[in-house]
Order: sequence, then C-alpha cells, then structure tokens
Amino acid sequence: MITNTLSHSKEEITEQKFKSLVYKILSDPNLHARWLNSLSFMENAGARKISKYEDPIRTNIIVLKHAAEEARHAYYLKKQIEKLVPAGYPDYSHQYLLAPRTSTQYLYRLDIAACRYLKTNLGLVGRNLHHGAYLLVTYAIELRADGLYGVYQDALTACRSKVNVKSIIAEEEGHLEEMTKMLQDFHPQWEAIAADIVQIEQELFYNWIGEIAQSL
Repeated sequence: MITNTLSHSKEEITEQKFKSLVYKILSDPNLHARWLNSLSFMENAGARKISKYEDPIRTNIIVLKHAAEEARHAYYLKKQIEKLVPAGYPDYSHQYLLAPRTSTQYLYRLDIAACRYLKTNLGLVGRNLHHGAYLLVTYAIELRADGLYGVYQDALTACRSKVNVKSIIAEEEGHLEEMTKMLQDFHPQWEAIAADIVQIEQELFYNWIGEIAQSL
C-alpha cells in the first residue's frame, strides 16, 4: 500500500486515486516526460540534501553509497525521458515539471518540518540535528518511494512502456533497510519519532498528487 498509518477507507481512496493518476500520465508522452523530470528533480534534491548534511570527516560508506545512488537515480530518470520524446526537457525549470511549486518544495518542506520537530521535541542542535533530520527524512521518503515506484512500475508493465524503474526499486528497498538500522542506533524510541515524520510526509504527498491531478 502507498500509505500504512491511515484508516483503511482513506488508504483505498488515496491509492486508487494515485493509480488512476499514473495511468492518465502514462497515456500522454509529454505528461509522462514531465512526470519523469519531476521524479528526477526529487531524487537530485535528495542527493543534494545528503551532501549538505553529511559530516565532512565522519561520513561512512553507507552515506556515500546513498548519495551516489540518489544522484544516479536522478540521471537514470532523466535519461528515460528520451524513450518518450526526442527533446524538450533540458533542465528542472517549472515548465518542465508537473505541479512545479509543490514538486520543488516537497523535500524542502519535509526537511524543515523534521528539523523543527527534532529541535522542539528532542532538543537537538548542530550536527546532531542535521544527522537526525537526514535519517528521518530519508526514512519517510524511502517508505514513499517503495509504494510510488511499485505502482508506477506496475503501470509501466501493464502499458508495455519502454520506460522502467526496476533498478531504482531494488536500491530504494536497500536504502530503507539501511535507514532503519541507523535509526535504531539514533534513538531508542525511533519508531514513534519516525511515525510523526511519516505523517507529515503523507500530507505533503496528498497535496502533491492533488495538485498534479488538478493541473491535468
């Protein structure tokens, strides 16, 4: 399921709406290209966030791997556009994205909310705050990616599209496992803390798909 903390009825409505939206996007090559470009932007924003928050000295191999793979995802999604349209999506300018305002602010808003939460509820500051925000935001995003890319790939397969995101799905699943282990070391009540951040992310997701639906 795309969501896992809301009521059953709302889960069904939200997932069905998202599936219908994905199929509508796939029916138009230019809409599909803008969708891919929007996902590419978000993956690139994630890579940039990791680079911003990583410790310049005490950066382990998991963080390096995660940053590299997020950047690769952004590139891979961008290259997939060539299977749909010959040209026309050179960068992440608003005219090349779906729901550009929400798409470009999605990760930023989640990051700000996570930082505020950690500062208010756990009293974290400085490097500890940055590290906690990285773990929690990444965890919430990886949960979302697991559902989003799964639904997207199912639709791609059903439509016999030349585009596929199977390699991204495999790597995102690995990221989620890694973030879970790191969160266990971060705080003994990590599950309750993460649930609060996931709830914030869910609302951002609903706003995002709602704005995309209204723009089509």
